[in-house]
Amino acid sequence: MSIPVDPADLATALADFDSGYLLSTSSPRVKVVTVDPVLDDGSLRITAPGRGTLANLATNPAVTLVFWPRERHGYTLLVDGTAQVSGEDVVVAPEAAVLHRPAAHADGPVAGDGCGHDCAPLGS
Repeated sequence: MSIPVDPADLATALADFDSGYLLSTSSPRVKVVTVDPVLDDGSLRITAPGRGTLANLATNPAVTLVFWPRERHGYTLLVDGTAQVSGEDVVVAPEAAVLHRPAAHADGPVAGDGCGHDCAPLGS
């Protein structure tokens, strides 16, 4: 499920997570690196994710950021976006974000927005 991102909602959601994973690809294999993005004026700045990631982005700027829940069976934050290389850094323009978990994890905390156990969309 993809919902347009409201940067204010994304900032609030990111405060509930630690490091994340940046997924990029330019071939059949997906490159995954651990990152600590900083929200800056609606974009996510990632410091020096590595040469493999930068090479992937030269071919395919579509990326996904995954933030694992802090508590058991909590929500995972998924952010899809378009990345641009800025020196050794990457700047991601978020396009869609959602808090998600499988129905099998419904014993975890429930979102307060009435979305139910499986998702908690960000934005409007």
